[in-house]
Amino acid sequence: MDWLWTWSGKCFGYRDGDHLWTYDGRHVGRFSGDTIYDRHGRYLGEVMNDNRLIRRKGGSSVRSSSFTPWAKRAAYAKYANYAGYAMYAGYEDFPGPELFS
Repeated sequence: MDWLWTWSGKCFGYRDGDHLWTYDGRHVGRFSGDTIYDRHGRYLGEVMNDNRLIRRKGGSSVRSSSFTPWAKRAAYAKYANYAGYAMYAGYEDFPGPELFS
């Protein structure tokens, strides 16, 4: 399990194998390499700098297969937030975990 933060430094959750989970136990994405897709196969974002989530503006035209999210897991105490990084041109911050339902 590898913990992940948004580009702005907000604790998001963790990667468990090829799956993205929020710290409160919701299965919200699946990885293909470092790229993340939502349950409908749409681009969500990617991992950069080992543990930061970021997304290309305008998304990606590449799609993945859809999946059925797993049942909610037990929540973990979230890690502290960190200082954010300067944003790369053409990118935006990854949405926070509260935006996923």
